[in-house]
Amino acid sequence: MKRFHQLLLLALIGAVLTSCNMFKKQQPEFQLEDLQGLWKETTHTDLQHYVRFTKEASEETGYLYGREWDEAEDVFEQDLLDFLEKHGIHGNGWFKYKFEKDGNLTEIHLMDNGGAEIPKIYVVTMLTDTELAYYEKDHKSIKFTFEKVVELK
Repeated sequence: MKRFHQLLLLALIGAVLTSCNMFKKQQPEFQLEDLQGLWKETTHTDLQHYVRFTKEASEETGYLYGREWDEAEDVFEQDLLDFLEKHGIHGNGWFKYKFEKDGNLTEIHLMDNGGAEIPKIYVVTMLTDTELAYYEKDHKSIKFTFEKVVELK
């Protein structure tokens, strides 16, 4: 009987330890390849805000270039490309980004007036091949949702 109680105690201890691991929140892992491409914001339906995460490496190690524009304000992706070609610098609408598998997305927005760089850090909460959602790390109430745009080739 003593042996039975010892085995029962071990089984209970094992069950408690296993259940503790079950409640531990796992950090989801996201893939850079799923992020890259053209996204249309769906958070605000009055906007025509687009973001493109490219594969183009920036001059800063570990960062890639991205760009964003709002067609409701008569700004198009081609305007950003034309500015780069004309002036040889990445300006308004361009950003450098670094994406970690744990969902931290660092963007450094580039300004053409004086070369200012504005850092923003986002936390990705969902990333699939068709949907993207994130919020500003310092302002959790500022949230964005996007749908991936399928581009014709």
